[in-house]
Amino acid sequence: MRIGPYSIAPGVVLAPMAGVTDKPFRLLCKRMGAGLAVSEMTTADPRLWNTTKSLRRMDHDGEPEPVSVQIAGYDPGMLAEAAKYNADNGAQIVDINMGCPAKKVCNVWSGSALLQDEPLVARILAAVVKAVDIPVTLKIRTGWDRDNRNALTIARIAEDAGIAALAVHGRTRADKYEGDAEYATIAAVKASVRIPVMANGDVVTPEKAREVLAATGADAIMVGRGAQGRPWIFREIAHFLDTGEHLAAPTPTEVRDILCGHLEHLYAFYGEKMGVRIARKHLGWYAKDRPENAAFRDVVNRAEDAATQMRLTREYFDALEAGLTLAA
Repeated sequence: MRIGPYSIAPGVVLAPMAGVTDKPFRLLCKRMGAGLAVSEMTTADPRLWNTTKSLRRMDHDGEPEPVSVQIAGYDPGMLAEAAKYNADNGAQIVDINMGCPAKKVCNVWSGSALLQDEPLVARILAAVVKAVDIPVTLKIRTGWDRDNRNALTIARIAEDAGIAALAVHGRTRADKYEGDAEYATIAAVKASVRIPVMANGDVVTPEKAREVLAATGADAIMVGRGAQGRPWIFREIAHFLDTGEHLAAPTPTEVRDILCGHLEHLYAFYGEKMGVRIARKHLGWYAKDRPENAAFRDVVNRAEDAATQMRLTREYFDALEAGLTLAA
């Protein structure tokens, strides 16, 4: 798949997720095989660009190409300025958020709320594409609710406006993350436009990735929640799609090393206090499939400093490895 001048290979993409796809996680997922990693959304409101949170979200120093930055807002002019600002600060692809279902986003007429106003969508896309010389992509849902699925109309508006690629989450805004993703709508979108389409929703295994590609005809797979606690899912999917075979699951020692590297980057990026706090959700995700998860989270969540959190994490995965060795 190509987005403007960039070849996205493998065609397995990390979805933008607020509070998740920060720089440490994007770098990790790219190292684990993601062909593209989209940033968590940054606000289009220029009054907030110099806040600590926004400055962190716009930090792309050392990030492998192509750097994709998602912007969110409702005003065409403001979004155009935000696109220019991010392009001037390292973005090589700008992604527009019309998929977020969160109330606080939709209540200010941003994210998936925009799908209710097709003329506004057209004005936003035209303004942003005109404002920058880099590719502009769009992420949407299938519609506002099941009675108002308009992804095909939005997709055609996007193509006409010069959008370089489209990501479709196979749910409406009203569905949030519940129920099964509707791949038939994504397939219809793919059949109706010539621009690349990424299929998003419920891709949590290599087999599911192959199934979704077959069902939709999409050019690439976008993985969101399936990557939480399992950043190696990108290399697993890519290998399976290429060979039909499964990579060996990472051992507890490999997981420990991946996780400890992630923790170190979080501490360095956010500072110790905030890094420790942000790390807690990742620790829970990494351990979620383990029978000892509840006990592990209870202990690690009480750690107030980086050294303790790191030590307890190492001890946990070392004990898992030792248990597997004894069992063997």
